[in-house]
Parts: sequence; structure tokens; C-alpha cells
Amino acid sequence: MSDQTLSLISDALATVSDPELHRPLPDLGMVEEVHFVDGTAKLKILLTISGCPMRDRLQKDINEAVLKVPQVSSVEIEFGVMNETQRDNVKKLLRGGREKFIPFAQPDSLTRVWGISSGKGGVGKSSVTVNLAAALSERGFKVGVLDADVYGHSIPRLFGIEGQRPTAIDQTFIPVEVRGIKVVSIEMFKPDRADPVAYRGPLLHRVLEQLLSDAYWGDLDFLLLDLPPGTGDIAISLGQLIPASEIIVVTTPQIAAAEVAERAGRIAHQLKQHIIGVVENMSAFIDETTKKEVALFGTGGGEETARRLSVLVGSDVPLVAKIPFDIELREGGDSGAPIVWEKPESQAAKQFFLVADQLAPRKKSLLGVRLGVST
Repeated sequence: MSDQTLSLISDALATVSDPELHRPLPDLGMVEEVHFVDGTAKLKILLTISGCPMRDRLQKDINEAVLKVPQVSSVEIEFGVMNETQRDNVKKLLRGGREKFIPFAQPDSLTRVWGISSGKGGVGKSSVTVNLAAALSERGFKVGVLDADVYGHSIPRLFGIEGQRPTAIDQTFIPVEVRGIKVVSIEMFKPDRADPVAYRGPLLHRVLEQLLSDAYWGDLDFLLLDLPPGTGDIAISLGQLIPASEIIVVTTPQIAAAEVAERAGRIAHQLKQHIIGVVENMSAFIDETTKKEVALFGTGGGEETARRLSVLVGSDVPLVAKIPFDIELREGGDSGAPIVWEKPESQAAKQFFLVADQLAPRKKSLLGVRLGVST
């Protein structure tokens, strides 16, 4: 009976996943000892690092799973910490046995990488990134967001996770999660949030490479990169590090903004990246009092940007959405509550869902692509 109960306890532990790594505890080597004495399951669980922030969550999940075994009336958990060899085994497991690499640059990667770009700052590129990520997540996709705007990083505030830091396992770190979306930003690694970042070109390339390779992203359907405005080092590095990445250009309705936005698309085209669409932000909205359309920033910028880019690449670059100017969109950014989550029925949120629904379907077949499934 005791051996049978031990087997049932082990089976129960196999249903518990690490809250950050999302792998079963036995697979990660976190279950060191399992004993059963007089109705009590006595367990020794190894944490990847001391002071693991998810220890309480892990203890709760283990208790709930093991107490479902009929013979178990109580659970005692002793927590230990992995040694260096055990942590190395975890890192090898997470990387599929390979040395450090950028998973999204591999030929067998199924993750679509979208760079959210703009010709200049102030067009709401970061707000578009966050709300588009939220819309994709709501549609059931696994999503990651990398704040690649090294100098003007704002993604943590827009998601309401400012001050949070990733869990580090030696040179590997676990992105911060918010409602299932995995988020990484240079801000998370600064000693103080107010510290400026003063990096030059070659170092910027190295920073982007490390944020892509050192993070354990897991299996993602989409990775969105909030790129710096303009056509600088990071935009070039993305094209070099992940050649298959796709670009979404954000502009405003101003006609004058179209030629500036075109430059962001031009550098992507030169790097052989696919420009998949244009998003016009701060578009006309309906005044609730007068019921008239108000175009604070003019009209036609999105159409003109799409037209120019279509001529540039020799194929249709669609204007996929016009995000109306909405005070609640701005307020959601300040409070860390994306409008897609807080006001999903708003016109602005509906436009973000429209972008997700138009661009998420794959245009190319997966025939012949390795799916990474082992038997």
C-alpha cells in the first residue's frame, strides 16, 4: 500500500508545474525526496534559486495536488536549493540541450516576431504594442513583449509592472508575466528605474542579443518588440539577429507624418524584412456631445503611409486599423491597465482586435517546417 501511495503522490507532483518555467516539477529535477508516513506526505522540493519569489505559490499548488491522493491527510514540505550542476541541467532542459542561442532565429521556430516601428517618437507606438499584445492574448495566443526601446522604455508602466524584476537562474532569466504575457525590458535590469541608459551602437546590439537569448521565453506564438523610433541601431540589429521578423509601422493621421513613417519601413525593406501593415494611431473620433467626427491630427496619414510603402516594396501593404483618439487609452497607459482589458467594447479596443484578427493568420504554409515534436 505504501509503494502504491508513493506512486500516486509522484503522479500528483507530475501535475504541478513551476509557476515561472511552466514545466512539471519532476521534469525540472525539483522533486528530491518523497516519503509517506502515517498519512503524511513528506516532500523535499528543490528551488532553482534561494529566495524564490514563487515559493508560496509553489507550496500552495503542491498541497492542493498531493492532498487529492485519498491516503494523504497532510503534507509536509521541506524546501532546498539546487546546486550549480542541478541548475545547469535545468538550463540545458530549457534550451533543448543547446548552448545559449536566440530561439526565434532558428529555422524550426514557429514564433512570429513583430517589430512595432515608427518614423518618429510620440505616435503611440508603445501603446499600440501593449494593446496589440493584449488583444492577441485574449484571442488565445501565447505572447511575449520585448521592450527594445532602450532609451525610452515604457512597457513596464503600460502593463502596470514597474519595479518588478525577472527571476534569474545564473545567466538565464525568467520574464515577468502579466495575465499570461511574458515581458522583458531593460528597465528591469537597472539599479534604479530613474537611471538613464547611455549606450553606444555596438553595445546596443549586444543588449538586444542578450535580452533575446538569455531570457527563457518558452513556446510563444508571437513576440512583439517595441522598437525605438527612427532607423537606428536597434532596428538594424533586429533585422540582423532575426531575419524573419516582420514589421508593423505606426503613424498618425497627419499627412506630414507619412513621409517620416515611410523611413521606418524603408530600413526594414532594405534589411529584407516583411512589412505586414500600417496602423494609424490618434485617428478621428466621434464627439459624444455633438456626435460629430473630430480629427485632431488631420486625416489621411495612414492611407498615405500604406500607399508609399506599397510602392516601395512592390506589393500591398495594408492599412490594418485606425485607432481613434481616446482619453481612456491614454489613462490606461498611465495606470497600467491596457484599454483592451479594461474597455474591450470601446472603439479603440475593437481596432486592436481588428489588427490581431487580420495579421495573426499565417500567409505561408507550415508544410516542411520542423515542428520540434519528439516521440
